[in-house]
Amino acid sequence: APSDVEQVTLGGGGVLEALEPGSLLIDCTTSTPSLAQRVAAAAAGKGVLALDAPVSGGDVGAEAASLSIMCGGSDEAMGGSGYLLDLLGSRVLHMGRAGAGQHTKMCNQILAANNMLGVCESLRYASAAGLDADAVVRAVGAGAAGSWAMNNLGHKVVANDFAPGFMIEHMAKDLGIAVSEAERLGLELPGLANARRLYDALLAAGHGRDGTQALVLALDSPTNPA
Repeated sequence: APSDVEQVTLGGGGVLEALEPGSLLIDCTTSTPSLAQRVAAAAAGKGVLALDAPVSGGDVGAEAASLSIMCGGSDEAMGGSGYLLDLLGSRVLHMGRAGAGQHTKMCNQILAANNMLGVCESLRYASAAGLDADAVVRAVGAGAAGSWAMNNLGHKVVANDFAPGFMIEHMAKDLGIAVSEAERLGLELPGLANARRLYDALLAAGHGRDGTQALVLALDSPTNPA
């Protein structure tokens, strides 16, 4: 949670307190853009460089060191981080000043949540229509409607396999941040609002430690997912 990040980085006995001038602080968690800006400002006051660098690619990308890493911070901080981040990801992009990495991650999570909803709806439709849902995953996954979610999680949806790669409790946290940021920017994003509602319902029903593909349970029983 952002409060944990704040305590670990800015709190008494935290990371920033222990760093020497000239050090580089890289935060790969998903947190709020405003906290990333505060961390960068506090770091600068100590002569420390800071980079908010959240990642995307799931457990599959982490294991293969093929994550997408979206970075916010100064050019100097970005320049000093490349050799480290290249060990973790296949695409490392500088998105702008402090907080820009976290804003980009919100774009990612809005899309990921809506993609997962589309996968679940599509495969429930396939089953209701009497199709081989695994064959549907293979068919549409190779076409224009294919996505990371369909190709990596579609078969798990079909099998009701909810073992986590990325947990619902983390997605619910991220969507809460995205909703707050969208409101601050004066945006109405109905897809985001709906995805947050469904994930929050699953969290309340005790599915926080399940993978995000368990979203299909909210479609099976939208008012009370079991």
